[in-house]
Amino acid sequence: MDKNQSFYERVYEVARQIPSGRVTSYGAIANFLGTGGSSRMVGWAMNNANTTFPPVPAHRVVNRLGLLTGKLHFGSPNLMQELLESEGIKVEDDKIVDFKKRYWDPATEILK
Repeated sequence: MDKNQSFYERVYEVARQIPSGRVTSYGAIANFLGTGGSSRMVGWAMNNANTTFPPVPAHRVVNRLGLLTGKLHFGSPNLMQELLESEGIKVEDDKIVDFKKRYWDPATEILK
């Protein structure tokens, strides 16, 4: 990971590595980047991810409880859930079902 990249670019680099059918949290990305208290900044990065190339699968980043807290930043209120469900992730009441099973931790999955 290039330390000269902007914070948002580093967030996007991590998010692009989340496999289809898996999710991570804002805090997990922040911790991986060594900025543990910046979960909210990761959320802001995800809010702006729709204009980046290559694309960022922002729908795969949720809060620490598995809630779709960023869903209002997608084109429609249901798009985040629809994208997750298209990857085989079940969502009920704006929460990932079997969140722990679907959870992807960059700290254990990515070599620094």
